[in-house]
Amino acid sequence: MNNSSYEETGVLTPELLKLPSKERLERGPVVIIECVQSIPCDPCVYACKYGAIEKESLTAPPKVNYEKCVGCGECISECPGLAIFVVNMNFSWDEATITIPYEFLPLPKRGEIYEALDREGKVVGQARVVAVRLKENKTHLVTIAVKKSLAMVVRNIGRRL
Repeated sequence: MNNSSYEETGVLTPELLKLPSKERLERGPVVIIECVQSIPCDPCVYACKYGAIEKESLTAPPKVNYEKCVGCGECISECPGLAIFVVNMNFSWDEATITIPYEFLPLPKRGEIYEALDREGKVVGQARVVAVRLKENKTHLVTIAVKKSLAMVVRNIGRRL
């Protein structure tokens, strides 16, 4: 895997990621791990009750067994790098949901509309908050609905609209 562009810009590109197949994405919620660095970290492995996240060593980037993943999102709040998301392409016929880690206050509320941001922080559309899961002493989880075409692009929210 060539990380040179990531190391220069700090922004991941889809080509650097090991993503689930189109068929797996269409089956329902699935975790997307955007961690490509070789660093000593493994809380995501222990957070997964289904054994879907594996690492070859403590410093190897995590790998997902997409057939085991049920998209529960328990691993999201365990990741200190905020590098884990759950994508659900089956939310509705024209929208997908993305569950993102969220550490800002105030917390968004269900039904609010925000700017949808890509990996560079650029506005690429709108996101509607569909759920907020509070995690005591951990990173909270916010699930947003976006156009299906943006499901693999949007990774955060910006200003409330």
